[in-house]
Amino acid sequence: MTGGTAMKVVAFNGSPKKKGNTSILLDLALAELNSEGIDTEQIHIGAEPIQGCRACFRCAKNRDLRCALADDPLNDYLAKMLEADGMLLGSPTYFSDITASMKSLIERCGMVSGVNGHALKRKVGAAVIAVRRAGSVHAFSTINFFFLISQMIIPGSSYWNMAIGLNPGDVEKDTEGIQTVKTLGQNMAWLLKKMHA
Repeated sequence: MTGGTAMKVVAFNGSPKKKGNTSILLDLALAELNSEGIDTEQIHIGAEPIQGCRACFRCAKNRDLRCALADDPLNDYLAKMLEADGMLLGSPTYFSDITASMKSLIERCGMVSGVNGHALKRKVGAAVIAVRRAGSVHAFSTINFFFLISQMIIPGSSYWNMAIGLNPGDVEKDTEGIQTVKTLGQNMAWLLKKMHA
């Protein structure tokens, strides 16, 4: 706990499907965090028309912890990241990478954080990937590169945080994938408690 305030982890679901495999996996990790007394929230961004970074650099000039593009919900999502102790970024695998909405979130939140003294520094972050067959390691790495350049702390698990499934609910048949995501939630809770002891 930090000053008597409950810790919080926010999860962003980058899938177009609000209740698909990505959401299922995020919920499994969040349930483990909840069981350790950590507040959680899942936000569905995958159906939102989030713009990518336009390289206008107004955020570097303003330095107000906001993206200058204000006609989509990105700044609301960034505020959630900034107030949380940790975050999960979840995405299905599209052409061996993350979805466009998740990429836009990373581009713009990463830029604003960077020009504001690395505002996400030392928060805990983890990627969760749903995949039909292959390409998941690249998608997993894309999210982790964002965490690393943002000077965030990444907990590990018993395998890379991914599970196999095509139709909604299929990931629940991937026993190893399910256990991997649960272990991630447990390790993330342990790390957060150590950091805020």
